[in-house]
Amino acid sequence: MRELQPLIRSHALRAERQGRVTGEVVEALTGAGIHRMNVPRHFGGYQTSLRTQVDVLSEVSAACGSTGFMALIQAGCAFIAALFPDEAQDEIFTGPDVRVGGTLIPGSRAVAADGGYVVSGNSPFATGCQDADWHLLTALAHTGDGPPQLLWLAIPMAELKVLDDWNVSGLAASGSNTVVAQDVHVPAHRVLPVGPLLAGVSESRRNSADPFYRMPVLLLFCAWTAANALGLARAALTQFGERIHQRGITYTVYERQHEAPVTHLQFAEATMKVASAELIAADFVGLIEARAADGEPCTTQERARIRAQCGYLTRLCKEAADLIGSASGASSLHREVPVQRIVRDLNALSLHSFVNPAANLELYGRVLSGLDPGTPFL
Repeated sequence: MRELQPLIRSHALRAERQGRVTGEVVEALTGAGIHRMNVPRHFGGYQTSLRTQVDVLSEVSAACGSTGFMALIQAGCAFIAALFPDEAQDEIFTGPDVRVGGTLIPGSRAVAADGGYVVSGNSPFATGCQDADWHLLTALAHTGDGPPQLLWLAIPMAELKVLDDWNVSGLAASGSNTVVAQDVHVPAHRVLPVGPLLAGVSESRRNSADPFYRMPVLLLFCAWTAANALGLARAALTQFGERIHQRGITYTVYERQHEAPVTHLQFAEATMKVASAELIAADFVGLIEARAADGEPCTTQERARIRAQCGYLTRLCKEAADLIGSASGASSLHREVPVQRIVRDLNALSLHSFVNPAANLELYGRVLSGLDPGTPFL
């Protein structure tokens, strides 16, 4: 993936201005096989090891955080699609390079009708929707008694509309617009109840026994977003290491920034934060893969810990980038200088409700204290 970095990096500023990854980069990622990482082998996919996925996605993110985020969402949604009933997979995976997007916020309503559901509503934060072939839309279905059921529904993007409403300060090129469904009929075989899925129940006969698809999807999301954070933070270190030899510190005696003791302290501390984040990621990625291989499910405490680790390493990466950004001088405010974009992208990632460091620490603390985690999203 490193050979694509110059192309991705050269398109990053244009992508940010237009609010979506450029078509050239989308096609390059597709050609490199990034969308195949979680597609079942019998459809021509790779079923790439999680550790390798983290490495690949971090390389993409190092070149452009938004591109890396779009790649992780589409690769992740392909994994979810592989948990749908086999009949739905036959429709979705007509080729191994299919691009699948999705949302988890239930902004739509599903009503049972004609052997399936009719779906209407707006679903925000649909990353990469303008370059997707399919969308996994979440909706609430009211079945009468009890609380509504949360469903994932696989819908061709051609049956959905896109609101061009992604105008943000971070991850601005991810194209996370709102997707709109207007009385879209979805047959029952393209519906996946979220509750049983979180409990480890797969609707796929072909894939249910495969250890690869036993990895819990929400814990995988922790790994994929960790790759985004790590790639961005590593890029900040690289950029800083280059710039300190090219500029001085204005109104001081230092004609070259790399000669100043304050720079040494800043560079070392930022590097240690990123190194610590890397160790945390390696720890929980190894645990996820080990549990899938031996067939033992992760305990509630392990799941809560992984969510906390995801948030904590993102905080470390954000702190490293903030330190680099504050040490980069006013010249780094120019939009063509990647450091300022890295800072904004890591801030945006930290605000993601599933990544948020404070929320995830509280969740883990509840479990450590003997309480219920307070959420099924583990």
